[in-house]
Amino acid sequence: MTSAAERPVLFLDVDGPLIPFGTSYGPRQATVSGSSASLDQGNPLLDRLAPGIGPRLLALGRRLVWATTWMDDANEAVAPRLGLPKLPVVEWPDACADDSPRGLHWKTRHLVEWADRRPFIWIDDEISAMDRLWVAAQHPGQSLLHRVDRTKGLTDADFSTLTDWLRAAARR
Repeated sequence: MTSAAERPVLFLDVDGPLIPFGTSYGPRQATVSGSSASLDQGNPLLDRLAPGIGPRLLALGRRLVWATTWMDDANEAVAPRLGLPKLPVVEWPDACADDSPRGLHWKTRHLVEWADRRPFIWIDDEISAMDRLWVAAQHPGQSLLHRVDRTKGLTDADFSTLTDWLRAAARR
């Protein structure tokens, strides 16, 4: 059984999982006046965020961490629209290692280091088979690398997969 100290971290990417890039999304809707309006200037993609996703992510009961190139801007522009609190942010290095195996995502090593042997879930739209193989060989804890369809974003099926994995991880 997984102890409270080993509860999975959930690394969350923004572009693709939370801001889908499918063709079914129309033009930007009118901006509502208020505090979020200034954050929306220059980024019409924020209208693609589904507000119901935030409570569903929180309901998973895991430590949510931004793993995105949005960095802390995710806390400023994305989190409030989803009803999420300010989350920790993975800080990316200025340069990526040149000795990575071909096909390994540039985030993979850093997320394994950040997890520090703890179980983790990584939600992203760019996860590959190489990432899964590398994590399986290099990370001693449980992990779920969950690739989201960037044209749809997180769906009910994705949440079912996450919930099933968390249930199984709790039994180990």
